Amino acid sequence: MKKLCVVFGGQSPEHEISLKSVTSVLSNLDKDKYDITVIGITKTGAWYLYTGDHANIIDGSWEKDSENLKKAVISPDAEDKCIIVFESESTVSKLYPDVIFPVLHGEYGEDGTVQGLFELSGIKYVGMGVLSSANGMDKTYSKLVFESAGIPQADWVVVRSGDDIEEKMNEIEEKLGYPCFVKPACTGSSVGVGKAHNREELKKAIENASRFDRKILVEENIDGHEVETAVLGNFDAEAATVGEIMPTVEFYDFDAKYNDNTTKLQIPADLPEETIELIRSYAVRGFRALEGQGLSRVDFFVRYSDGSVVLNEINTLPGFTDISMYPKLWEAVGLSYSELLDKLIELAEERVK
Repeated sequence: MKKLCVVFGGQSPEHEISLKSVTSVLSNLDKDKYDITVIGITKTGAWYLYTGDHANIIDGSWEKDSENLKKAVISPDAEDKCIIVFESESTVSKLYPDVIFPVLHGEYGEDGTVQGLFELSGIKYVGMGVLSSANGMDKTYSKLVFESAGIPQADWVVVRSGDDIEEKMNEIEEKLGYPCFVKPACTGSSVGVGKAHNREELKKAIENASRFDRKILVEENIDGHEVETAVLGNFDAEAATVGEIMPTVEFYDFDAKYNDNTTKLQIPADLPEETIELIRSYAVRGFRALEGQGLSRVDFFVRYSDGSVVLNEINTLPGFTDISMYPKLWEAVGLSYSELLDKLIELAEERVK
């Protein structure tokens, strides 16, 4: 039986999304195939081996289950390849997982930091490596990578901490116009994202995004279908079909993604076959340009005016909740949620540096 360590939680603003994702992952893992160890990371960065009921994870009550919590860390000793569990103040035990499955979103989860720890540990893990994760997480750097790969994108302006905001807003108005989207460079799940229709809203949106990051990405508005595809694989990666998001609010923000049951997903998207194939090819090209391994969800716009395809962003550890697009896209082409998890674990074992 394969020994699998599932890691969840984390210090990012997307902590609660991780709790939802990991609950779905744990319920869909084949218990006959895997001996599962669960490591939870609190919002303050404390690591625990959690042996309690998985149903207590989603609402955060796992942290209060002291009888089923033990401090634990992944050792950076690549010769030992273990998890160190602190049984008491004077004794420790060790666990030896074959694969680590991080179900983490946002900073310290998909930005290359925890991947660096996994690399040091010598333990195989699901998902992209250090550099790919870091570049994928930072929307400004991933834009440069995708630009070099010849993939069409929305035009953008970067606002950094210390910039003259008035001058930057002048640049944004001249280059992008209104409406425009304002995003923290290194968050996911639409955390801190705003849409500005005028200068006053732009300033407020930049101030709000600055609560989450010192670097802000402002993008032109693309009037079109909002679609996504799912990439799976290592150097032989392929993309699933394409799905369209149809929120009932002005844009697909955090609440629309995770709290608003009125948002509709259409799989496959109602688009010409040649457009779907172009989106799939761009997704794989972008994944390879980042030197991706494992998985990614890649988001696009298809303009209403002329049907042209524009890459929006990549998510290197996408949501795995019961309503998340990534597993749903693979289910639509015949790969069940459980089979998808099996495949990701297999890809982790095959990964190379």
